[in-house]
Amino acid sequence: MSSRTAIIASSIGLHARPATEFSRKVNACGIPITVGRPDGIRVNGASVLAVMALGITCGEQVVMSTEHPGSEELLDDLVSFLETAHDITAVPITSGTPIPEHA
Repeated sequence: MSSRTAIIASSIGLHARPATEFSRKVNACGIPITVGRPDGIRVNGASVLAVMALGITCGEQVVMSTEHPGSEELLDDLVSFLETAHDITAVPITSGTPIPEHA
């Protein structure tokens, strides 16, 4: 079994967009990978809902594991992804068009 530990860098944790992108990467590789807290349950990394349900926050450690031989480089790529902040920066409105108020 191969495993890697990563520290979540995104300010929103492993939720929404980072979880979706993580699950897409796992799906694309076609190798079963589990992810979870070091002392907690592990879920299928290909399931965005399962990954989001873990409630992993910024700065928390996660462990990824697979039984598939020769997956070290893939796990290293996933660590790199999780340890990169994927935050969206607000973009100022410059068009001069007022934002409509809600009734």
